[in-house]
Amino acid sequence: QVQLVESGGGLVQAGGSLRLSCAASGRILSGYFMAWFRQAPGKEREFVAAISWSGGSISYSDSVKGRFTISRSTFKRTVYLQMNSLQPEDTAVYYCAAKVSSEAPFGSWGQGTQVTVSS
Repeated sequence: QVQLVESGGGLVQAGGSLRLSCAASGRILSGYFMAWFRQAPGKEREFVAAISWSGGSISYSDSVKGRFTISRSTFKRTVYLQMNSLQPEDTAVYYCAAKVSSEAPFGSWGQGTQVTVSS
């Protein structure tokens, strides 16, 4: 089981930027996939971005494509989400998640970090 701890959330004005971090501990194999999800008040959790631990596969939701960038440092065992051009609709709790392969369900989740974008 992988343990995940998010950080970097906060309050930012529309048009601003934030970088979220997800520190991972435990055994991480090369086939792992790491992802960011978010959940806004009254809405279901939605996929934001994912990256393979090898770095060879990256995907984004249409709502963040071109504004957010996911990356990882295998040395620091950390996954990042650089968020630019933030909008009020990006306000949500952001969660880091991990799964053992592309076909598996996400089995490890962090506690979440709040991102609030003011207009």
